[in-house]
Amino acid sequence: MSEPKQYQPSKVMNAANAMMRGLARIGLVPHVVVLTVRGRTSGEPRSLPVTPIEQGGSIWLVSPYGTVAWVRNVRAAGDIALSRGRTTRRFTTREARPDEVGPVLKRYVAVVPIVLPYFAAGVSDPVETFAAEADRHPVFELTAVGGSDALSGPGPASQNV
Repeated sequence: MSEPKQYQPSKVMNAANAMMRGLARIGLVPHVVVLTVRGRTSGEPRSLPVTPIEQGGSIWLVSPYGTVAWVRNVRAAGDIALSRGRTTRRFTTREARPDEVGPVLKRYVAVVPIVLPYFAAGVSDPVETFAAEADRHPVFELTAVGGSDALSGPGPASQNV
């Protein structure tokens, strides 16, 4: 098993995120939505593309790149918005406990395999191998605000894997 990559934001990644954010805003990228969260220092809205997933009857956000800015903002804000096309939905967040993370991370890399270089575990590894990475990949459970159906509108990747 090789050592996972460390996330290094670059101009190329920033440009790719801007492009994906634009495509997700108009609903052209399957499973990708735009996460908007209040900045912990500025108070200004910050937006980026993310892929929420469904696992165990819940919707989850995963940070494949570790404790990056959006993770710190979500921890500080506690609530977020997800947008796709003309639909925006609000959620409260709860950071997952280490014992919950294994199955979510395993599902996430199956749905979003482009992030595999940032994981020590591979797609065919057992859940326990992913659970061992809990401290490197923050995971948040989402709860829809206002009693709306959590699966309508911009929803999670729910393909079977």
